[in-house]
Amino acid sequence: MIFVLLSVLCSVLVSVLLKLARRFRLDVGQAIAWNYLVASALTALLLQPAPASLRAPGVPWLALVALGILLPTIFLALAAAVRHAGIVRSDAAQRLSLLLSLLAAFVLFGEQLSAFKLGGIALGLLALSCMVWRSGHAPTNEGAAGWLYPLLVFAGFGVIDILFKRVAQAGVSLGTSLQAMFALALLVAFAMQLWRRVHGSTRFTARSAVAGLLLGLANFGNILFYLRGHRALPQHPALVFASMNIGVVALGAVVGLLLFRERLSRLNLAGVALAVIAIGVLARG
Repeated sequence: MIFVLLSVLCSVLVSVLLKLARRFRLDVGQAIAWNYLVASALTALLLQPAPASLRAPGVPWLALVALGILLPTIFLALAAAVRHAGIVRSDAAQRLSLLLSLLAAFVLFGEQLSAFKLGGIALGLLALSCMVWRSGHAPTNEGAAGWLYPLLVFAGFGVIDILFKRVAQAGVSLGTSLQAMFALALLVAFAMQLWRRVHGSTRFTARSAVAGLLLGLANFGNILFYLRGHRALPQHPALVFASMNIGVVALGAVVGLLLFRERLSRLNLAGVALAVIAIGVLARG
């Protein structure tokens, strides 16, 4: 379970780094772009991708290109969600995106629906509603962003997971698919930053590049340790899945409340608790 714990820590560390970006005057877009350079390099070094296999017939290039575009853009949405809605709700929304991939499994991939899964979906949707609900006591500067960005995170990561299942279904190895996605995401992210630079809305800084290095290490560590957790417990995938998702929601809540003093209503806190229960029920199913 040590690998799952390390994956949880890396996942929450990504949110913490995004939360600290404004405090240290970091350009999040630049940091995200450099992050994909680091992730791509580490994938090539540690996961031994086979780029030649991408020339084989049947490679789902449409899904790979879509992932290359979605990964950096949804990362920006995650950064905005952390800034406007906080770590607690952002991490929970990201983890609840599994509801969309689960629905796709039933509709697109022929998986059978069970009572546990149906109950988990219902609890998850209720949890999401509670977490994005903005009461009259919520900070006034949140506005629509307080619920819009968590919903974008929920939808974006759900679509990413569905596309990743499509790539895996086509028989592309994990290392190769990650390398292709990270490389495409790198091109898209730097294209966005160059567009901003040409239009005078940003300038490249060493501070943001260092932040991108740290972000890339945490982002890739999340993936690497999660995969090693599955390899260490090959007979218990549900245990790894539940531990990872519940661990991120729980640790994210602790960090958000204690370290950043995030203000949540009782309904928001109830939504976080329901998210943990929903993930457990889905894992049981």
